[in-house]
Amino acid sequence: MDEITALIMEDHHTFRVGFARLDDARGVEQLRAIWEPLALHLDIHADAEEEILYPHLLTDSGGDDAEEETDDAIRDHNKIRDGIVEAARHEVGSDGWWAGVWTARTENSEHLAEEEDEVLPDFRKHASMELRIELGAKWLRFFAEHPQGKGLDFSNKDPKKYIAEHE
Repeated sequence: MDEITALIMEDHHTFRVGFARLDDARGVEQLRAIWEPLALHLDIHADAEEEILYPHLLTDSGGDDAEEETDDAIRDHNKIRDGIVEAARHEVGSDGWWAGVWTARTENSEHLAEEEDEVLPDFRKHASMELRIELGAKWLRFFAEHPQGKGLDFSNKDPKKYIAEHE
């Protein structure tokens, strides 16, 4: 069974490839075919992290910086969501659409780097392999239980309220 940090990193790779595919896309149909599943995956991934990873980072498997890292991650997720929402307000391929996509892309790139360089290494140091495998199974079930994001709320979250609810 895969452990959660490996599954998260696989998603991160998928996001990088998806954004690179947008660079090569020609025409509205190609852009839409790449962007719509990518945007949905970004939203589902953020919800999965907020449901599965970050509560454990805050309570039993984070380091000294767990609260700061969680606050930063929730803010990053909100900025990525904002870019997705902005893109949805415009015709695919238009300047406004690209502005929203660019916001999502740049915020996502920064978030992935921070998570891979800080959050995930801290989690691997403090979480047992047993917990990481258990959370990996929860991660897989989360995606199976929410096909196409069914039942999820992709609205922004207040980082301070999130931390207070999960500590």
